[in-house]
Amino acid sequence: MIKSMTGYGRAESDAEGRGILVEIKSVNHRYFEFSSRTTRGYNFLDEKLKSYVQSKVSRGKVDVFVTIEALEDAAAEVKINHSLADGYVKALRELRDTYGLQDDISVSTVARYGDIFSIHKGEEDEDQVWEQVRSVLDRALEKFIQMRSVEGERLKSDIESRAQTILAIVEKVEERSPQTVIEYQERLRSKLNEVLADTTADEQRILTEAAIFADKVAVAEETVRLRSHFQQLEQMLQSDEAIGRKLDFIVQEMNREVNTIGSKAVDAEIAHMVVDMKAEIEKIREQIQNVE
Repeated sequence: MIKSMTGYGRAESDAEGRGILVEIKSVNHRYFEFSSRTTRGYNFLDEKLKSYVQSKVSRGKVDVFVTIEALEDAAAEVKINHSLADGYVKALRELRDTYGLQDDISVSTVARYGDIFSIHKGEEDEDQVWEQVRSVLDRALEKFIQMRSVEGERLKSDIESRAQTILAIVEKVEERSPQTVIEYQERLRSKLNEVLADTTADEQRILTEAAIFADKVAVAEETVRLRSHFQQLEQMLQSDEAIGRKLDFIVQEMNREVNTIGSKAVDAEIAHMVVDMKAEIEKIREQIQNVE
């Protein structure tokens, strides 16, 4: 089953004194691009998150948000940056002396400068934290992948429908192409008879010219290759692997064959069919930009 590159998943849990919330979302991208945002102090999770998500997701721009809150009071120590505090006190005294201000410097005055304080919690077991986060991440990923699969099924149905439309047009091109040679032969015979008046046109010459024309406008090779590309497309759409890049290549090849048919076409009806095929291929190309 193919997957879309667009998805969203969310899960949360309370585990052993921690409230954990994980959100994951993704949009189209040519390759796998990952970014994460974790609660301050839990940056050690970033690489683990990237490695784990990449094992589940092949392509797309993926963003993961992890919020961790302590549900229980934990031992913590408040430390003072004495060097910074000394600087503030010195600056306040200089301000007092320079402008003759009232000397009301107190603990509460200095305490307003919050950057002189730092909070240090007891060390946490990083492996334990990761296991708790991974458990929640798994549930978020399950919803995320399910959403991508549902969207992928919709993309598959649309691509298959357009492929059938193109193949129906290819069949018409195959039917019309030999007829253009017959019509050319008749026009040539009529033209020669008109030019030669009472003299009968050389039938062998007409057949030779028609054969040369038929060789120039023949599109059998292109239509055979085009049908082969669509067979490959259908096989890819049944795969469980990431096929976005492969699909992009096969669509380029389809476009190449249709362009060649268009360059050979000297018939207005076939030319219109080529335009219709190119329009459908372009719509397929747009859709596969969202396939993983």
